[in-house]
Amino acid sequence: MSDTLSPNRTMKLAAVAFYVFAAGLLAVGLRELLTGFEENRCSMTYMFEYPEYRRVALPRRVARLYPAYGLYLYGEGLYAQETRALKLTGAPVLFLPGNAGSYKQARSLGSVALRKAENMEGGLHFNVFTVDFNEELVALYGGSLLRQTHFLHESIKAILRLYKHLKTPPQSVVVVGHSMGGVVARALYTLPRFNTNLVSLIITQASPHLAPVLALDPYLLDFYSAVRQKWQNQANKLRNVTVLSVGGGYRDYQVRSGLTSLSCPPGDPNKLSLVATAVPRTWVSTDHLSIVWCKELVLATVRAFFDLINPETRQFTENPEKKLSVLNHHFIRHPVREVGETQDTSISISDFPEAWSEVNTLRLAYSTPKEGQVKYFLFALSSRRKAYSHFYCRSNNLEMTSWVYGCTHRNGSSCVHAVDLSTGTELLPPYKVLILGLSDLSSVTHLVVSASNLNGKQFTVECEWQRQESQTQSVPVPHVLSFGLTVSDVTVNSSGLLHTIELQHFHQVYQAFRITVASQCKVHKDRLPNVYRINVPWFREDSLTTVSVPSVTEISGMLHTSRPDNSSGVLLQLHTAPNCQYKVSVRTSLPRVLGQILRFCGPMVPVYTAVTLLLACGGQLSTILKTRRAADMSQVVGKGLQPHKVNLPVYILHILLSCSWFQEVWSGLCLPLMDSLPPTTPDATFNEGAVPAEEWPHFLSPLLYIFGAAVAYWGSALLRLMMRLVSLVLAPLHRPSVSRDCGTLRPRTQIIITLCLTVIGGTSCGALSMVVAFLLHLYRVLRLQMTERSLSHMLNLAPGKHKDTENGNVDAESLSKSKECNGAPLLSECALQEVRDDLQLHLCLSALLTLPLMLIAPSLIHWIRNLRYSTQLDPDPCWPHIVPVIIVYTLLINCNTLILSNSKLLHVTTCLPLPLAVAMVTFSPLHLYRVTYFLLAALVPLALCCLL
Repeated sequence: MSDTLSPNRTMKLAAVAFYVFAAGLLAVGLRELLTGFEENRCSMTYMFEYPEYRRVALPRRVARLYPAYGLYLYGEGLYAQETRALKLTGAPVLFLPGNAGSYKQARSLGSVALRKAENMEGGLHFNVFTVDFNEELVALYGGSLLRQTHFLHESIKAILRLYKHLKTPPQSVVVVGHSMGGVVARALYTLPRFNTNLVSLIITQASPHLAPVLALDPYLLDFYSAVRQKWQNQANKLRNVTVLSVGGGYRDYQVRSGLTSLSCPPGDPNKLSLVATAVPRTWVSTDHLSIVWCKELVLATVRAFFDLINPETRQFTENPEKKLSVLNHHFIRHPVREVGETQDTSISISDFPEAWSEVNTLRLAYSTPKEGQVKYFLFALSSRRKAYSHFYCRSNNLEMTSWVYGCTHRNGSSCVHAVDLSTGTELLPPYKVLILGLSDLSSVTHLVVSASNLNGKQFTVECEWQRQESQTQSVPVPHVLSFGLTVSDVTVNSSGLLHTIELQHFHQVYQAFRITVASQCKVHKDRLPNVYRINVPWFREDSLTTVSVPSVTEISGMLHTSRPDNSSGVLLQLHTAPNCQYKVSVRTSLPRVLGQILRFCGPMVPVYTAVTLLLACGGQLSTILKTRRAADMSQVVGKGLQPHKVNLPVYILHILLSCSWFQEVWSGLCLPLMDSLPPTTPDATFNEGAVPAEEWPHFLSPLLYIFGAAVAYWGSALLRLMMRLVSLVLAPLHRPSVSRDCGTLRPRTQIIITLCLTVIGGTSCGALSMVVAFLLHLYRVLRLQMTERSLSHMLNLAPGKHKDTENGNVDAESLSKSKECNGAPLLSECALQEVRDDLQLHLCLSALLTLPLMLIAPSLIHWIRNLRYSTQLDPDPCWPHIVPVIIVYTLLINCNTLILSNSKLLHVTTCLPLPLAVAMVTFSPLHLYRVTYFLLAALVPLALCCLL
């Protein structure tokens, strides 16, 4: 007997070890996804006075249609008192909260705007409104998105009515939407009666525009499809609508920044997408909530609002060029000068000749004295044009002034007439930088750098001539499967102030690297800080790191978007100190690779979890068909990992669908399109259907299958443990039972329960009926667990005496004896084995039935939170398929191994799980709610086995 047990025990230990390893990989990836980012460097915004939210009265029709929603005006202190009568004179700004967001989140934007308005001349200020969407879970339940859109339309019209008493009332509202609030703002344009002139500017914060994070119901995808089609089909008509989308960066693990990209036609300048790490004067990553109150980002938004005000009307400008200029200034490239500041083409400089110094060296390093003085440095271009391609200059004087000029007329040692070249200045965290291409300066004879400090403020100016080719190097990044064992490095002997390293073959989101920059200097002296910049040419997702010299700095090399075709690779720009050596090392980071895989392919894990449990159920039915016994749950779940049977057919389908003849056959069968995850390349969804599905998710599908199988394996183990613990608690409340029929229902009771739950589902919430039906089945599992324990105690079984039967593995001899159970002791042992078989069967079913319950949980939560407004969930994603679900759940309560083994349909039923698993992987990665349909297709024949 020990010889026969040894292989089973070895296989079980091997399965446990494998799933421990798989769970460890999943835990490493989750840890990296949830915690593997920089610390929160956002500054908190504070209210200087107690915030007040004054409710704005809406027409009775609107209040009756949307009783759960409300419109409020933000105020604090004296301003709140002055606006009690709602006689408003400012420019209207409307804040929209997102998924489960509170209308009170507008306080950061409103308070900062009020404080900044105190210093503005002419009394310019904003009236910040905010909408209460009742903190609905619209990211998971899409049934209320259209309702929110209609209420937003009514709110905008109500806001504009408050300004009718003004001579020049505002004609539009600026909308700031957080999370799903930004998606709702863009959905305004899908309404048939919406006037597009009512909204002049939309700023969205961490809003998933490309696709929902999780599509748990069809309403969510229908809503997204309507918004996408509207902005695609009427792209030219909506060209003048300015939209700015800001993603949070890697700290936001709820909405990855790639989803915040706006799908827009090429050449549309009024649609801007970027990540907070690339916003000038912000340069920080924010999580999903802190993006609302992050002071650096709020200040950039408020500064842009004030610059958008038309001084004549004291309202927001309607000029698209002006709006684009202001947004570029504050969110794209800050030139360290005031918005709209222009210089004449010719500038006269009339300072004393003593203020001028001509620089004949290749580099200038100058620190201003404490005493104020006028100082200009002159660089001759004639002798440098052939040898050098660029002129680089930086200064930590961050005053909003011009500082670099091109001399067109020289008088002696000074320049008399010059043109301002400072418009190309870019602001970096410690200093401003200007890079000039010498080929663009054909009309200029000299470059003039101003180092004047009339106010006595000390700063440093560093300039040099550069040959871009000699200061650019390339290094191929290690392969993603190198697991950090190989390193690519390059050494930079800094003879310049700027070096560029091209990271070759770094262009996919599943790649992740640890980039280490070690700097060493021969002479220790005060230097300007170094800035290391990860520059992504195809999307505004740059990240900047400021360090001192010498130092060893680790930079996280990851991407939010993949590279489109025919574009350059990622660049590492090093703003360095002169006469220092820099060594750059690049190695693959396995934890970050796993984190990136979960960030972009995470929705596939629950699909593969469902596939594993479905195949486990099929394996259990096959065991019953062959041996008339049920196998141990851990054994069948462990065998649910079958990538060769699931992933291979899916990939073959993917290849065949690239053939035109197979596409015709596919469409002839009226099959839906093969599901794929949202694209990772920016603007890939504008021409829907033109961009082929990405290949790399298919290559990663076996790893995602392993993750899903690990969740199924340990989730089922947790379910078994919970059933044992709960049965111990409930055992004193029930009489001991020795029958396998404990917890079953009479046919009449089944009919009554089915009818009652169907009525409840149709009149209130379908998810509630499903939960009740699931609890009834769970009660059956608990009764079987208690009966199994009672029988074991009655027989006083020793540990290990029935080890084979406990594992569900019964040899031929014991099986033949079990058929001859005529004596009382044998009959009792047979009863115990039957109860154990039924328990293993129903544990598998319970694990499978848990998945639909988790998918419909958001609609149940939404219904519970809105009970005071309506007792019926409308629309209900569970209706009408809740009817067969309830019937299946109630029929499976009475199911046991004897009934199944005698059923004529069992052979057909055992053949269904595998094709349904393939179909689930084919059609459910984006449409997660379809998982319930495929599980129902497998459970309906199983329920029929209980009848036929």
